[in-house]
Amino acid sequence: MYQIKGRFQHYDWGGYTFMPALFNIDNSDKIPFAEYWLGVHSGGPATVALNAETKTSLDALITSNKPLYLGKQLWKQFNKLPFLLKILDVNKMLSIQVHPNKMDAEAGFLRENEAKIPLSASIRNYKDENHKPEIMVALSDFWLLHGFASNIQERVDHYAFLNPFKEAYKEGGIRGLYESIMNLTQAEVNSLLGAHMQKALDQYAAGELKKTAPDYWAARACIDFKKGTDYDKGIFSIYLFNIVNLNPGQGIFQGAGMPHAYMEGQNIELMSNSDNVLRGGLTNKHIDVKELMNNTLFVETVPHILDGDLAGSSSSYAAPVDDFKLTYFLLGSGQQMELQVDKPSVILMTEGHVKWISESKEIDSSGVDAVFVYPGENIKIQSCSITRLFIASIA
Repeated sequence: MYQIKGRFQHYDWGGYTFMPALFNIDNSDKIPFAEYWLGVHSGGPATVALNAETKTSLDALITSNKPLYLGKQLWKQFNKLPFLLKILDVNKMLSIQVHPNKMDAEAGFLRENEAKIPLSASIRNYKDENHKPEIMVALSDFWLLHGFASNIQERVDHYAFLNPFKEAYKEGGIRGLYESIMNLTQAEVNSLLGAHMQKALDQYAAGELKKTAPDYWAARACIDFKKGTDYDKGIFSIYLFNIVNLNPGQGIFQGAGMPHAYMEGQNIELMSNSDNVLRGGLTNKHIDVKELMNNTLFVETVPHILDGDLAGSSSSYAAPVDDFKLTYFLLGSGQQMELQVDKPSVILMTEGHVKWISESKEIDSSGVDAVFVYPGENIKIQSCSITRLFIASIA
C-alpha cells in the first residue's frame, strides 16, 4: 500500500472554486481547476510517497515490479495499470465527442503512424492504440448530452432549422441526418441557426429557459463558442441528443461510439488510459467528419442511468469492460472496513479522516487523499469521521 497524490489539469473549461475548496488551495489568481488525475497516464502520473524522503511516479513504481503490483495474470493482459481515476469540475461545456473501440483505435493509430503524422499534430485523431470507455458518478447536480434521442423525427419536424434535413433523415436515418449536418459549410450553419439562436439567447438572458430545454444549452454554447457571427456546428447536436440530468450518486457509462458531452457539474470519472477523441463540435480543436462518422453509433438511445446514492452505505457501478470497475462506500465515524485486495486498486477518499492499515504500514490521512493497493494486500480502513471512498480497480 502506498499513499499517492494526483495531478491537477487546468483546462479552460474547469471551475475556480470547487477543487480549490476540496483540496484547501488558495486560488486568488483564478486558475481553472478542471481535473484531478490518479493513475499512470503519461499526461499526469500520480506521485507515490515511498517514504518520508523519497517520491516516485506511480508508473515507475509499477514498472519496477509488474508481477507484484499488477498481479501475474493482469500484468500479461494489460502490462500497466489500465485505468485513470479522476475528479472533474465542468464549469463550461466540453466538446461533443466519440471514442473508438479497441480494434479501430489500433487500426487508426497504425494508419496515422504510417502517414507520419506527429503525435503532437493538431490533426491527429489517434494518439494511442487503446479504446476509451468511461464511467462517471455525479458528485453534484450534473448535466450531459448522451446518445441520439428516441424522438428524432419529432425534433426534426418541430425545429424549423432542422426541417431542411427531413429528406436526409427519411432516406438515410440518423446517420444520413447527422452526416448532412456535419458537412454543412459555415455559411450554411450561420444561415440555419441565426434567427432561432438569437431568440434563444434573448430568452436565456431573460431567465426564461429551463435546463431541460435544448435552447438553454444551445444558448450557453453560443456564449462559450460563438466566434463573431459564426455559430458552432455542435449546436445542432444539442437538439438531437438526450439531455441527461444526474443526481449526486447516480452514474452513467459511455462506451465506444456513444456520442456525448459533459455540460455542467462535478463528478468522479473512471476511464481507460487513452487520448483518442473524435470531436463533433463545441470545440476549437480538429474535427474529422469522416472518422467521426465511421466511429459513431447512429442508434436511438434511452440513457441507462446507474442508480446510486451518496447518502447510502455503498454503491457499485458496473461497466461492461475488463479495464475497470468503480465502487463507492460511506463509512460512519468509528466504523471499520476490511478489504482483501486481489487486483490493483486506487482508493480515493473525497471526505473524511481514516487510518489505512496494512501488514507493513499504517497511514493516517484526512480530507482528500488516495492510496494505491496491490494484489495480495489485506487492508483495514478505520474511519475517524464520516468518510467517503471511491475504489477503482480492474474488473
